Amino acid sequence: MDNLKHAQQETIVALATPNGIGAIAVIRLSGMDAISIANSVWKGKDLTKQASHTIHFGHIMDGDLMLDEVLVSLFVAPKSYTRENVVEISCHASGYIIESIIKLFIKKGARSAKPGEFTLRAFLNGQLDLSQAEAVADLIASNSKASQQVALQQLRGGFSSQLQTLREQLVNFASLIELELDFAEEDVEFANRDQLKQLIVDITRIIGRLIQSFELGNAIKQGVNTVIAGRPNAGKSTLLNALLNEERAIVSHIPGTTRDTIEEVLNIQGINFRLIDTAGIREATDAIEQIGVQRTMEKISQSALLIYVFDAEQISPEELKSDLESLQSPGIAMLLVANKMDLLQQDKKRESIQEFFRTSGLPDLQTIFISAKEKLHIDDLKNKIYGTAIKDQLSGDETLVTNIRHLEALQKTEEALIRVLGGIDGSITSDFLSMDIKQALHYLGEITGAVTTDDLLDNIFSKFCIGK
Repeated sequence: MDNLKHAQQETIVALATPNGIGAIAVIRLSGMDAISIANSVWKGKDLTKQASHTIHFGHIMDGDLMLDEVLVSLFVAPKSYTRENVVEISCHASGYIIESIIKLFIKKGARSAKPGEFTLRAFLNGQLDLSQAEAVADLIASNSKASQQVALQQLRGGFSSQLQTLREQLVNFASLIELELDFAEEDVEFANRDQLKQLIVDITRIIGRLIQSFELGNAIKQGVNTVIAGRPNAGKSTLLNALLNEERAIVSHIPGTTRDTIEEVLNIQGINFRLIDTAGIREATDAIEQIGVQRTMEKISQSALLIYVFDAEQISPEELKSDLESLQSPGIAMLLVANKMDLLQQDKKRESIQEFFRTSGLPDLQTIFISAKEKLHIDDLKNKIYGTAIKDQLSGDETLVTNIRHLEALQKTEEALIRVLGGIDGSITSDFLSMDIKQALHYLGEITGAVTTDDLLDNIFSKFCIGK
């Protein structure tokens, strides 16, 4: 940590808004000397004498040369994002002006900020814990309502407070067991084993729920991989176009038109679904189509949701059963879409398909009848897609794990707690119990930053954008 503490003594500067053409850019300074450095090139009110959270109009001067008319926002320590003196300069978004102002600040004693260094300082100064700091990056990267809400919930500290409560409960018992070690020769127990066991069971249950939430949390963060598959001419590409409400895929009556996968993002009720239109599943007639079919099967194996589309007028029960048996896979939700409903005769085919499922012995799969060409029941299908993937798991109040680092730490915590339970049941000595509880505390602490290393922090914050 010595290197990080030394770096904190320096004042850093970076562009906080994206590069590119625009009206306004924001340059951010943070550090002990941020206000004095800004004031040294400032023509206007003396910034060193102004109150925190105030905005001032003036000019940035390089000697006698005016670089720009700007607005300067002051945040005096500790009332700032980093808990250091912070100055934000809103200038015109000319690349030349931005570069000139940043170079001038560096000339006056600042240095260029590293990726994520402002948020790193917020963490080191106690403004955020580590999981909240990571939520900042998730919030910036969020591209749907759900991912934004999950990141905000974590940024507000919901996840952190839950972990802190669990950690405090463990610390209380760990201290009692440590006390037992001090009186080992007297063979006394300060930590009631029944109470400890119940606590470990309760905590393990909560940790288990958090681990299970990763599947949904990751889907919200990354999007739900959704493959549209079926036989040639089932209407897969027409369905993709209908879902997106645009002509994204080429549609033809010729079997095998789609030879490679087409990927697009569809947002349904705040969740991004990564729709993948695939080549039709059949015996390939040439080498190129064979590659397309192979890619289809690969995409299906990587999906979270499979939309199997079939021609409700043409497919036979035997063909349908064969396809479903070959495509069903553990861990992949499946939704059946009977297409070309506009061609059905008085619902006879619908009745025969429903009767087929009642008597086939296949699992009870959700089936919806649509016409992709006529865009009939497409909204119903979207609701089914959302419901099949998300079910009733998303209420808005629960804590969801979205970070693979957090997941791994929780899994290691769970393993340590299971060892504690085994130790209690096996009546092992206090020193071994203490070791496993300390391991659990260590892994929980890694999530919030109570336990850190320079390498861990470098790895996390190097993935941030510069200026944040």
